[in-house]
Amino acid sequence: MAGKVLLIYLTIYPALQIRTDSTEEYDYDYLSINKTWVLTPRTHETDATQILNTLLLNYDNKLRPDIGIKPTYIDVDIYVNSIGPVSVIQMEYTIDIFFAQTWYDRRLRFNSTLKALTLNSNMVSRIWIPDTFFRNSKRADSHWITTPNQLLRIWNDGKVLYTLRLTIEAECLLQLQNFPMDTHSCPLIFSSYGYPREEIIYRWRRYSIEVSDQRSWRLYQFDFTGLRNTSEVLKTEAGDYMVMTVSFDLSRRMGYFAIQTYIPCILTVVLSWVSFWIKRDSTPARTSLGITTVLTMTTLSTISRKHLPRVSYITAMDLFVSVCFIFVFAALMEYATLNYLVGNKKPVEYSGRKPKLPPSGANVMPSFTAITINNVIHWPPEGPEEEEERHPSSSCLEGKECEKFFCCIEDCQTGTWRQGRIRIHISRLDSYSRVFFPTAFLLFNIVYWIAYLYL
Repeated sequence: MAGKVLLIYLTIYPALQIRTDSTEEYDYDYLSINKTWVLTPRTHETDATQILNTLLLNYDNKLRPDIGIKPTYIDVDIYVNSIGPVSVIQMEYTIDIFFAQTWYDRRLRFNSTLKALTLNSNMVSRIWIPDTFFRNSKRADSHWITTPNQLLRIWNDGKVLYTLRLTIEAECLLQLQNFPMDTHSCPLIFSSYGYPREEIIYRWRRYSIEVSDQRSWRLYQFDFTGLRNTSEVLKTEAGDYMVMTVSFDLSRRMGYFAIQTYIPCILTVVLSWVSFWIKRDSTPARTSLGITTVLTMTTLSTISRKHLPRVSYITAMDLFVSVCFIFVFAALMEYATLNYLVGNKKPVEYSGRKPKLPPSGANVMPSFTAITINNVIHWPPEGPEEEEERHPSSSCLEGKECEKFFCCIEDCQTGTWRQGRIRIHISRLDSYSRVFFPTAFLLFNIVYWIAYLYL
């Protein structure tokens, strides 16, 4: 048994030895490669340490470069990572950017085979950097995960590049007169906090602003249409300051508001016109339809204002909703007018005094008084029953001039009605409304959309 075990061991051991030797050789080669990769820049590392120690030996980070000689020029670059969301209520927007500043500091020149030194945020506090701040920011955060998102690079000619990533919530004063067909220009304004133009001058370089892929932006209700960068001098009592502005042009999308407000308002107005085709004696049906459409428009008007700040001027949506409300209310009042003028006419009133009856028992014929109306003599009737038989459901005497706009009987053939007046049949008011309301609403929509979309 022991002989068999010894024989197996002698058979397997050479293979294990070969495997172990190859593994050790592989590890040794791998380590040697790593050691070569690590040890190669070790001379540069020593050189960089000596350069930094020499540069910072007599360096005063409280003083700007070329102080007392000439102003320091700061070249600015911005890479827009994302924009949005835009808050209409708070009138602000959020932007995520990489902000880069470049300047020359002769105190940081060095002679070495290294062209540039790339350093982390620990070096930022040891050299002078511009005191740039964003004038229209409400809140601003610098990213610190997993390390501070800052970069400092120093070239051998004294050129310094300082970049950092920022998320800024900036003010954007929205003008909402054309809401929701409005366009806005949201600015991002920055300048030096303490150095006037005589000491620091900011400059835009060509193609100094770039934007990332817009598909990841959170502009839910807006389209990004472009940007502009400008520079100006702000004069204050403390001095003249260089103010840099980059404006982001945004155009609002109408899809959400068309679905939530415009289409429901139009359908509610059209629904109110159904009343014109219902018989005028169906009072419950026409009244309930009119009241329902008025309450619906009131609700839509309230909902449309929830997306806006409490501005004092009228927006385009306010105008549209108000006109729709007027159309719906007018449809309800049309039936009220029709029902009042046709179904509830006033009783006939007669002028003159009634003849006095003779004493009882006297056989005397009654006397009548002639009443002159428009040079025509009329005898008052003996009683209201006889008058109703001659002119049923009429409050105008035959031959009397109609002095009101609406004719009091169906066919006014006499008098001055046809001279300079329009003949309107009250009983046909529904027929007139079937044409007038749709035509007026269609004309309003044509003028409204052309004015706000193309003018």
